[in-house]
Amino acid sequence: MRREGLWHAASSVLVLSGDRERAYVHRRTATKDVAPGMHDCWAGGVVAAGEDPDTTAARELAEELGVRGTEPRFLFRTTHDLDGVRFHAFLYEAVWDGPVHHQPEEVAAGGWMPLPELWRRLRDPEWPFVPDGRQFIGQWRRFRGV
Repeated sequence: MRREGLWHAASSVLVLSGDRERAYVHRRTATKDVAPGMHDCWAGGVVAAGEDPDTTAARELAEELGVRGTEPRFLFRTTHDLDGVRFHAFLYEAVWDGPVHHQPEEVAAGGWMPLPELWRRLRDPEWPFVPDGRQFIGQWRRFRGV
């Protein structure tokens, strides 16, 4: 899909701390096919054939960050179309204060970042942050009025 620039669907989950003051930000592994080594604050992936986006959100959250036992809450749908990466995005948020366990094939490192620091870093176009994640966090801020 991505190699050929085909439209597809994906679910992405923003993980917030229980007090909603911090987001979980991680760095992608250098072996990822899209945006290797860049930072992101969304856990997510492609909706499999016949899979519901809600199921994808929970599955990806568990696979990438080891977060289980919290239901991602659907927020809104959008599209992303940049540099041949084209998809219909289903965006979610989850609140979590438990442990995070990275999937070693996808996540190199990560940690909790206060939202004001995330906003400050995102103003720097040189900070290596995934393009869809930049788009989605801006839309999330407008949606939440943050």
